[in-house]
Amino acid sequence: MLLNKLKKDNPQCSFFNIDGDDLRDLFQNKDYSREGREKNIKLGMSIAAYLINKGCIPIVSLVSPYIHLREDFKSKYNVLEVYLHTSETRGREDYFVKDYEPPIKNFLDMDTTYKTEEESLDEILNVYR
Repeated sequence: MLLNKLKKDNPQCSFFNIDGDDLRDLFQNKDYSREGREKNIKLGMSIAAYLINKGCIPIVSLVSPYIHLREDFKSKYNVLEVYLHTSETRGREDYFVKDYEPPIKNFLDMDTTYKTEEESLDEILNVYR
């Protein structure tokens, strides 16, 4: 798992992964309407803010289709937004958001169609090297 590699390579840091599917399971939010999605995104961002304030480095893995939420969070915290996308079919297409608003500034554009997990992680880490 990439989080384990990240922790091993950076023992001085405390990483924590916030996964959107885990949040939905934990808080029983199976609402995929705009309101349900925003609720899940805001919950993930609140947890991330808490962890940042405690000195941890959260890795937030969730679909956040609404640019105003992402930009608001980026204006308050020093974070790297990774616009992760692929042309590969992964079997979750029924959960896709039709009104996704792609980022327009201050982000890393990452197409993972032909990349390994390790290559993707290296690309993210190279932003800070």
